[in-house]
Amino acid sequence: MARSSKKFRGSKTFIGMVIALVVIASVTFLLTRPGGSDDNNSSSNELIPESTFSHSHGLAVDVQDASKLYIATHEGLLVLLNDANLYRVGKSNDDYMGFSPHPTDANIFYSSGHPSLGGNIGFQKSDDGGFTWNKVSDGIDGPVDFHVMAISPVNPNLIYGWYQGSLQRSTDQGESWEIVNSDLMPIYLVADSEDENVVYVATTEGQGVLVSRDKGVTWAPLSPELEGGAVSVIAVRPGDSKTQLAFSQTLDGLGKSTDSGKTWKKVNEEFNGEVLLQIAFSSLEPNIVYALTHENKLYKSTDAADTWIQIR
Repeated sequence: MARSSKKFRGSKTFIGMVIALVVIASVTFLLTRPGGSDDNNSSSNELIPESTFSHSHGLAVDVQDASKLYIATHEGLLVLLNDANLYRVGKSNDDYMGFSPHPTDANIFYSSGHPSLGGNIGFQKSDDGGFTWNKVSDGIDGPVDFHVMAISPVNPNLIYGWYQGSLQRSTDQGESWEIVNSDLMPIYLVADSEDENVVYVATTEGQGVLVSRDKGVTWAPLSPELEGGAVSVIAVRPGDSKTQLAFSQTLDGLGKSTDSGKTWKKVNEEFNGEVLLQIAFSSLEPNIVYALTHENKLYKSTDAADTWIQIR
């Protein structure tokens, strides 16, 4: 699906703008909502057909069924079945700014964001596949609204969330939190798939991707090939942390690394000139990976991101 690079290079210059628009849209949406909260536990265990979605904040493949793709949005949690049929999970239309599935239990999800009637959710958990939710904690200086979140695939007790300029870390599945760093401005956050000490952030400050090897306390650039430009998303292949993906301004698109992020090669796909905001590997079938653009187009690869097809 290669296209002329002229259109794509135009999009390269507004990676930062797209990210800024996402943030501005979120703030505007918050400021125009009335106060109050709705009942997260009013949802029945039914899938409700949907035709479209917008403002996605999270993407995840079911850990036990690679045909299920979860999409956390501004207006609730959706699931795409068999790359074709789209459904709402339950009845909630809360804004899930942060969304992380448990790495081994398909019934457990974690989220943060805003109730549909306004305010902040704090940190919450679902034990029934996203149909109902219960608050676990408020986080520090909360209720928090984690705009980026990550759970360690190696140690599910270890969870990260970024709120009001500080990276918070929990080692007890979100029951309690501590601030580990206040110098980051992440646009995307992901934990390493093999080493629980390692976590990555994508940035818009010209730093490319930063990596921490002490559970979020100190950070350093991952690769000079990514420095000097924005990165909108980074992903690590399950069970193979040497294989990583990043949508990078300096690479002029999606790049793939097979040496733990040291060197990168651009993937031969231009995604119709659009910017990738979400990437999700299947932990069950790690060659399967999905990508979502800022125009809400979905792409799929079955060869660990070497080639792609648009599915929606």
